[in-house]
Amino acid sequence: MAAAHVLVLAVCGLRVALATVYFQEEFLDGERWRNRWVQSTNDSQFGHFRLSSGKFYGHKEKDKGLQTTQNGRFYAISARFKPFSNKGKTLVIQYTVKHEQKMDCGGGYIKVFPADVDQKNLNGKSQYYIMFGPDICGFDIKQVHVILHFKNQYHSNKKPIRCKVDGFTHLYTLILRPDLTYEVKIDGQAIESGSIEYDWNLTSLKKMEKSLAESKDREQGREDKLQDWEKHFLDAGASKPSDWNSELDGDWQAPMLQKPPYQDGLKPEGIEKDVWLHQKMKNTNYLTEYDLSEFENIGAIGLELWQVRSGTIFDNFLITDDEEYAENFGKATWVETKGPEREMDDVQAKEELKRAREEDEEELLMDKFDGNENVFKRFHRRNEL
Repeated sequence: MAAAHVLVLAVCGLRVALATVYFQEEFLDGERWRNRWVQSTNDSQFGHFRLSSGKFYGHKEKDKGLQTTQNGRFYAISARFKPFSNKGKTLVIQYTVKHEQKMDCGGGYIKVFPADVDQKNLNGKSQYYIMFGPDICGFDIKQVHVILHFKNQYHSNKKPIRCKVDGFTHLYTLILRPDLTYEVKIDGQAIESGSIEYDWNLTSLKKMEKSLAESKDREQGREDKLQDWEKHFLDAGASKPSDWNSELDGDWQAPMLQKPPYQDGLKPEGIEKDVWLHQKMKNTNYLTEYDLSEFENIGAIGLELWQVRSGTIFDNFLITDDEEYAENFGKATWVETKGPEREMDDVQAKEELKRAREEDEEELLMDKFDGNENVFKRFHRRNEL
C-alpha cells in the first residue's frame, strides 16, 4: 500500500509541472487552516466548523476536513486564492464530502466565487460563478447541483443527477471544457456529460457573435447592391420602341441612367424594401467577452449552505485545468482511504451490535433475577403465615 501511494504521489508530482493548480486544500497542517479560511460574520447565528476526521475514517490525519458542528444552522466560510480566468481552458473542480450523520436535509455542495467576493459578509445573496455538489432533503431531493452564472442569471442543469446518500466519503468532480462540453463524476466514474448549451438551455456567445458576423456580411452585400443602384437606375420614362421584335431582339430592357432621381427616402424601382429600408444593427454592448463556462475573475471557493443535522465533512478541495491531475489527486486521497474507512465503519458496527446484544442479555438476566426474587418473597411470606 505504501509503495503504491508513493507511486501515485510521484505521478501527481510529474503532472504538477504540466498542470496549473489554482487551489488545493487537504487540511494536513492542523489548525493552520484558520489562517486560510474565513468564517463569515454576516449572521451571528451561522454555524461553526471544526477540523475532524469523524467517527470513522480511512486515515485519522488525511481524512480530516471541515465538519459542520451545529444542528439547524446556515454555514458560510470561504478561502481565497490568486485570481485567474479559465477562458479557453478546461476547468476542473473537485472535492470530497462525507455525510456520516446520514444526512436527512441539507447541502453538501460548494460554490466558486469571483475574486472580489466579501468573505466576511458571505451569505446566500453573495454572487457566485459555479455551484456544484449534492443536496439532500427528504425522499424527493437527492440531487447533484450544477449551476452556472451566465449573463447575470443562474442556470441549472436540466438533467437530474442523483447524489450518494450513504454515510461514507465520496469524491465529486465537475469538468467544464472550452468546447462547451461538461462531465460530472462521482467516485471517479462519469455519471453525466453532454453539451452545456443543450443541458442548460443556453446559447453560446460564440455562436451569437458568428451570427452577428454573418449578418454583417449580408448587410455589406446589401450596401454593395444599394451602391450599384445609386450609380445606375432604370429610366422609368423610357418606353419600348414600336419596331422592337421580342422574338428577334429578345426581351426589351429600359436603359440605365447614372444619377438616381429618388431623394428623401423614395426608393428606386427594383430594390427590395428590406434592402432599401435596412438599418445597421446598433452595438448594444450587452455581449461579454466570456462564454458559457468561462469566468474572468475566479478567486475564491466556499461553503454556503443549510443543514438540519450537522456532521458533514468537506475535504480534498481542488481547482485545476488538468483532468489527469485531478484524477491522480483523487487516487492519492479518496481512493487511498475509502477501503479502510469502510472497514473501520464495519468494525464499529459489529462492536455496536455486540454491545447491544450484551445489554439485551444483561436486561433479560436482571428481569429473570427480579422475577426469582419476587417468587422467593412470596414463598417466604406464606411460610410466615
